Amino acid sequence: MRVLCIGDVCSPAGVQKALKYIPKIKKEKNCDCVIVNGENSSEHNAITENEVSLLFCAGADVITGGNHTLRQQSVHPVLDKNPFVLRPDNIKSDYGSGYCLLDKGRYQVAVINLLGQVYIENPKASNPFLCADTLIKQAKNDGAKIIIVDFHAEATSEKKALGFYLDGVVSAVFGTHTHIQTSDIGILEKGTGYITDLGMTGPENSVLGIKKEIIIDRFRDGKSDKFMFAEGECIISGCIFDIDEKTGLCINAESFCYR
Repeated sequence: MRVLCIGDVCSPAGVQKALKYIPKIKKEKNCDCVIVNGENSSEHNAITENEVSLLFCAGADVITGGNHTLRQQSVHPVLDKNPFVLRPDNIKSDYGSGYCLLDKGRYQVAVINLLGQVYIENPKASNPFLCADTLIKQAKNDGAKIIIVDFHAEATSEKKALGFYLDGVVSAVFGTHTHIQTSDIGILEKGTGYITDLGMTGPENSVLGIKKEIIIDRFRDGKSDKFMFAEGECIISGCIFDIDEKTGLCINAESFCYR
């Protein structure tokens, strides 16, 4: 089976890019399952019920989150009502979870969403490695051979370490959060597909989706102007993992970035 994974959808313009391109990619690449990280998709950062609806309309089977997911209170009930809208499981919350089981007929896909601990202090996450152990055990008890992990983390070292830790145990591990696609797409030694970061779906002429002038002033002069999403043409970034349905291991992995 083919799993299409879309990098952090950033800004309403990024949502529109997803609406236009995900159906095309899914059809052209013959993908069976679509996982979209949507935690930055709202006009005011985070995600609301509106963006959840739009990303499902775009073709998402599962929407994953990150450190901003819980910021907009309007999405809290959605996390409880819809099991396919995730937030990192290793953060303390009364709403939703970071695990779901997607029934695709002849096979089931477990999706796990985790948050890193390095350089991310709000919200503070518990140990993602131990949380992964617990959720993978649950997935296997649920009968899922195909297990996909979205690790929303800042440090490349933490992401790479989790990838190696889960090598041969899960089907694929992809990183999100930094909005810059890495060039290390591939299959680890024991058969797990891996990329350190999928990249971003949002304004290309920006710093992580934000107007570049705001970020430059923040670094150069210590200003703290409110973040505003950049305008202009968007990119859509992500990757595709081919998974052997019998073994649950990855047999091919490729990344993409479309303008």
